Amino acid sequence: MNKVKIVVAGPRGNMGKEAVKMVSETEHFSLVAVVDSKHEGMNLSEIEGFHGIDAPVYIDMQKCFEELDVDVLIDLTAPAFGRKHMEIAFANGVRPVVGTTGFTDSDISELRAIAEEKGLGAIIAPNFAIGAILMMKFSQLAAKYLPDVEIIEQHHDRKLDAPSGTAIKTAQLISEVRAEKAQGHPNETEELQGARGADFEGMRIHSVRLPGRVAHQEVIFGGEGQTLTIRHDSINRASFMPGVKLAVESALKIDTLVYGLEHIIE
Repeated sequence: MNKVKIVVAGPRGNMGKEAVKMVSETEHFSLVAVVDSKHEGMNLSEIEGFHGIDAPVYIDMQKCFEELDVDVLIDLTAPAFGRKHMEIAFANGVRPVVGTTGFTDSDISELRAIAEEKGLGAIIAPNFAIGAILMMKFSQLAAKYLPDVEIIEQHHDRKLDAPSGTAIKTAQLISEVRAEKAQGHPNETEELQGARGADFEGMRIHSVRLPGRVAHQEVIFGGEGQTLTIRHDSINRASFMPGVKLAVESALKIDTLVYGLEHIIE
């Protein structure tokens, strides 16, 4: 079997470090380079924390793709760079697997059109944890029978966006089976603005940001005389790597852009 030639963007980030390790340890993957904001011309093995991992470091992604034969880009950088990096990947025949959030519906539609024009697979995933994907799918099933629902997501205090992409994606999936519905007392008031959380078609989404957290979410359903809570916890970032691996393998088999691993995990 030919190895899948992979470039990781953002190797020094918490997720990037885990992705570099996963690619290096996967027999049918080959880490051909990394794209970083500094260390141009160095070898990854020269950087603290990457001893023994041999891969050239590029700052310029376009240059990287021009000089190397690349199958897949794993992009785990920041929302500001996600779309730009995907466009560079498509222009060079590279299939992007992206873990950054902040894409609008318009972004996804336009990027999907490019992917299909090029005949390249691409995956954008708000969350790569398999358990989190199952939480979203189970929540969609539960919402058919228990339409009163609130979402509480918790992340580390360095996360930039709120609510999380996972919380928004969960609400979107629930909305596919649940009619828009205002929840709580019709005359309720907020003594402090925002106390009831963000409003997504009547569902409330609450964001917690604290040191010591990684990624956690609970979806709470209320019904007559009962409640149902579906919860997922990522204890460390290694929990996301089976999903990243699955996304890379899946991107090679499709010729469109898929948003969310729930469309792959059945």
